[in-house]
Order: sequence, then C-alpha cells, then structure tokens
Amino acid sequence: MKLLLAEDEVELSNALCAILKHAGYSVDAVYNGKDAYEYARVGSYDGLILDIMMPGMDGMDVLKTLRMEGKTMPALFLTARQEVSDRVRGLDLGADDYLTKPFDMNELLARIRAMLRRREEFRPGELTFGNVILDRSLCELRTEEHEPCRLSAKEFQMMEMLMEAPGRIISVETFMNSIWADGDADVNVVWVYVSNLRRKLKTLDAGIEIHSSRGLGYSLSVLPDENGTR
Repeated sequence: MKLLLAEDEVELSNALCAILKHAGYSVDAVYNGKDAYEYARVGSYDGLILDIMMPGMDGMDVLKTLRMEGKTMPALFLTARQEVSDRVRGLDLGADDYLTKPFDMNELLARIRAMLRRREEFRPGELTFGNVILDRSLCELRTEEHEPCRLSAKEFQMMEMLMEAPGRIISVETFMNSIWADGDADVNVVWVYVSNLRRKLKTLDAGIEIHSSRGLGYSLSVLPDENGTR
C-alpha cells in the first residue's frame, strides 16, 4: 500500500514516515500543498494523509481540487483545529476521516487501516482502456481475444498509473518517485519497463500503445485502425 503524506512540520513528517514504513506502507512525503496536489494528481496512491495548514495550498483546497478532477483515493486530514465546523467542512469536501493533533500513533494506524479497507470495498477490480483490461487482483493484462499476460509488480504499478489517466503524460520523474522511490535505480529503468510493457501489449494485439513524448514522459493512446481512425 502506498501513501502520500503532506505535513509541513518536518520533524513530525519524519516521525510519521518512520512509523508508517515500519507498519509496512510505502510513503512519499511532501511539505507543502502545491507539491501534495501535484504528487496526488499524477501518482498512484492508495491513500492521502493531509495536514490542513500548509504553505502554498491548504489541505482542504488540495482535496477539493483533486475531487473536482475526479480523483477518488481516500484521504485523512491531520490538523490542530478542533472546531466541529472544520471537521464538517473537511468531510463535506470528500475526506474519509479527520484526526486532530496531538494524536496517538496507534489510533492513526487504525484509522488508516479502516480507510484503506473502505477503499478496497469500492475500488474497481479492473481498469479498461481501448480493448485492454488490467486485472488488479491478478496483476494481469488481457484482451477478449487473447490469454492474460502476467505482469511483474513494477510493470503492474506502471501500467496502473498509465491506465488510471489515459492520455495524460506521466514524467519519468513521477514514475521514479512512485515506483522506485526506495531504491537506487537509474532513470533508464523506466525505459526498460516501458519496453517490456510495449512488448506485452503487442502480444495481446492491443488497440492501445504507450506513447513517448520526447523530454516529457509517457502516456497511453489508442492506435489508429486501418483507415487511420479509431
């Protein structure tokens, strides 16, 4: 499970990251609202943990913008505010939970577990683009005409990011931050995995392709048919 933590208090952020990673989560940490929005907009996260009072954009504005753009990953607010009106506003904006500071770390972990369980109950088991289906439970790509093609863990993560936002260019940096954040991989590894995925799409006679935008990144697009259209 991968989480995005947005907390501008660096010491608290470091402590939370250590606890969350010890609990088995992969965590990206950012320290202002603008970065939180950008990471959440293009990244593939199972959940968001957002401080409300942050520079750039506050957490509520971040979540409001993401929800307007159709992003449905669950979100938990952390805040020093204790007014009922603030909690109500946060929940109305689409937050799944709200925890006031100071809080017990065990309670935070319990709330995260509950939040992620709810997500799995409503998360689509399959993503579809063109004639290609990505099965999340089996980590497989398939089309109606061909046997499923098994993906490695990182191939699956990359394909999931692409299929959650078809047509949107995802930068090499975003792939690195989301998939290889805890390792020492070189950026060339992204090209290697893109090549692997292209080969697997070809074996499926997929009607889609991973398109390269020089200097920008990769996106999914529909292949033209024999008449030049789809």
